[in-house]
Amino acid sequence: MENSIECETEEEWFEEFLREPEALPGYHPMPLMNTGYEPGHCLETVQAMEDENLHGIALAEYYYFTGQSDKAARQTESYLTNPYFSIRLSASLIYAFANLATDHIHCTRRSLAEIERVAFENDKDLPSEMRAMAALIAVAVKVLLHLPLSEENRILIERMNLAILPPGMRILACYIQAHYAYLQGDYGKSVGIVQTALGLQPEICPIPNIYLHLIATMDYMSLRQPETAREHLLRAWELARPDNLIEPFGEHHGLLGGMIEAVIKKDWPDDFRRMINITYTFSSGWRKIHNPDTGHEVADNLTTTEFAVAMLAARGWTNQEISSHIGVSLHTVKFHIASILSKLSISKRSELKQYMLW
Repeated sequence: MENSIECETEEEWFEEFLREPEALPGYHPMPLMNTGYEPGHCLETVQAMEDENLHGIALAEYYYFTGQSDKAARQTESYLTNPYFSIRLSASLIYAFANLATDHIHCTRRSLAEIERVAFENDKDLPSEMRAMAALIAVAVKVLLHLPLSEENRILIERMNLAILPPGMRILACYIQAHYAYLQGDYGKSVGIVQTALGLQPEICPIPNIYLHLIATMDYMSLRQPETAREHLLRAWELARPDNLIEPFGEHHGLLGGMIEAVIKKDWPDDFRRMINITYTFSSGWRKIHNPDTGHEVADNLTTTEFAVAMLAARGWTNQEISSHIGVSLHTVKFHIASILSKLSISKRSELKQYMLW
């Protein structure tokens, strides 16, 4: 494939794009995430991208979101030094998370540092759209990894101007804001952000919408409204399943509080097993970044089912409520609780919260 943009430098491209935006394809970060397509036609959409850079990054996105992190990392490597700002930014984001899932933590750390560096570059030549996108991605990695936001990071939040972001990135920004509200325990605010984003978007971009529905699932589980949580999980699954976009479910598994066991396991056992495998690999790398950087000790020796049970118990759910939700016997729940307390070397359920993700 040949690059359809003939400008020799990124500055020339910006000038042409701002002068006549319809004449050139927009080089936005994460082109697949920014694309509205009919579920079931994700790979077809990638293959139809004629521009070499857009096709290459979109293919890396496809590999990552379908749980093929090793392929995503390899596909992305050559784009880390691409002359175009948005392509490099996309490559750094994908490379960071793909290597997190494949336990190459040094590669993840290098990419995270590059994203932070780019976001704080005082480059007056960059259009405000590019600055907003860099700010969004820098804040996104902090929120998604549950790392504390510094004062400098909070300044970046002000640059996340939704009005100038492309559609898919705008939805991603809403997800990040909703996720941040969730981490603050403001579940009502998080739900409000999700509902507003779902209602106002001009077209459905499946990938960021999957993430929106997953954060809504987490909110409603925290609000102890499992039926509404189930509806959002199924809506996320309707968008993801036709294209095997399974990675987001593995990333959020523990936070979903047993909802995947309750909804996915019975009817889609093979997909459920893949989600579990993704959860183990992703969470292992996640903890290696999170625990040393925050000083917290998020539990790393629980099975995925034990973690789900622990999340619910830490939120104040009774054994009977957990039993009914996950679909296991009361005796099994009691067995899991005993195992959890033993593994964490604690004696009371009230002590669980310090070891859980929020």
